Amino acid sequence: MTGPGPRRILAGGVAGLVVWGVAALLSPEDGPGRHLAAAVLCALGAVAVAHLRAPPEQPAPKTDARAVPPDRGRRSGGEAVGAEAAEGTGPPVEGPPLLREFARLETERVARQVAELASPAVECPGENHDWLLSLTRAAEQSVRATSTSVYLGFWNSEPAGRYLDAQHEAITDRGVPVRRLFLVERAAQLDDALLRLCEEQELLRIDVRVVVLPELPPHLARGTTFDGVVFDEEVSYETVRDLREVNARTRIDARPDHVRSRTRRFEELWEAGMGLRELEGRVDDEENGTWMTG
Repeated sequence: MTGPGPRRILAGGVAGLVVWGVAALLSPEDGPGRHLAAAVLCALGAVAVAHLRAPPEQPAPKTDARAVPPDRGRRSGGEAVGAEAAEGTGPPVEGPPLLREFARLETERVARQVAELASPAVECPGENHDWLLSLTRAAEQSVRATSTSVYLGFWNSEPAGRYLDAQHEAITDRGVPVRRLFLVERAAQLDDALLRLCEEQELLRIDVRVVVLPELPPHLARGTTFDGVVFDEEVSYETVRDLREVNARTRIDARPDHVRSRTRRFEELWEAGMGLRELEGRVDDEENGTWMTG
């Protein structure tokens, strides 16, 4: 079927021919040029009038089965950031209003984080285990982990289990070498619990060393220590503690100078650290009271 546009043009053409014929019959002295101009003007006028009188075309209905909660527009200023970008994305959410609102808030939160990750350095409150797991699963070359936490309360937790599983997968599935450096604040922390922790991680094929910070030579003791991981010498994941020794913030930093500094510091401490066999001897000496420090 011919659409409304071609029909209007056809009607205008017919009107123009009629005017041309009438003008040629009634005013032959005007010449064909004027006859043609009058016909063209008449044809254009007929098309314009037909267009103005035609009813507006209705857009095709959208087939969107997603349910939008009636309180969708209820947002505070901070929550609105990134919400428009997330509108119309994601699977349909069915269920009670609370579940739909939760899905909306989570979508906005993820959209904000994705936008922030475009920056070479980004922070979030608390300890972000999801970032740690994702970076571990994305690593292709190396993982250098520095840990000041030697307490079994953390290493026996569920997040630590998922983290160690992800590191083991990086080693066995992708051939990524993983090294962990434990930093302890005093020699008294060299005990059976730490030894068992290191042995368990060695069974996962993670290379482990331990550094007693007060025993470092002066040129190394003056350097900074941090709790975090350097991935592929490209990204540094760090946790920042407050005065209560609580992980208050998590930072991802991809600035090349910063990552190089963290990588260099890890290698210096790694060379000064003791391996598993030496740690076993130190633990025995500590338990027997035979280890002497200067």
